[in-house]
Amino acid sequence: MKKQDFDNHIRFYVPHHFIFYPVIAVLIGFALYEYFTVGTLVWLFLAGVVFMIGWLSFMLRQHYALTLQNRLVKQELRYRYFVLTQSRLEPLEEKLSDGQLFALRFAPDAEFAGLVERAINENLKPVEIKKAIHNWKGDYERV
Repeated sequence: MKKQDFDNHIRFYVPHHFIFYPVIAVLIGFALYEYFTVGTLVWLFLAGVVFMIGWLSFMLRQHYALTLQNRLVKQELRYRYFVLTQSRLEPLEEKLSDGQLFALRFAPDAEFAGLVERAINENLKPVEIKKAIHNWKGDYERV
């Protein structure tokens, strides 16, 4: 597996991103083409139905997976922070956004606690937190 860093940490799910969604896009395009050439409302209705199926599948897939992933990442961060500092992360979480917390997951243990403090004190944006990490800790199992 390729070493993960800031430039390549975005992950694609091949069946959805490169098969299902292109097929949905082609079907919508075909239905709209037929609507504008033939002119019957059935094609417009079919385009709307196919669009809604694609949109719903995307939203449900993302929602379920990301909700669970977010919960697990927060638990991991709390555990790591406690092991490293012998204090709880929960009081500091109120000062950090979810995006900041999720960016911190890429920090290795040696940089983690210091980066938490820096993120709070300097109000670093998630992308700034990621760029501040010197030794990227890949998250290869995320959704």
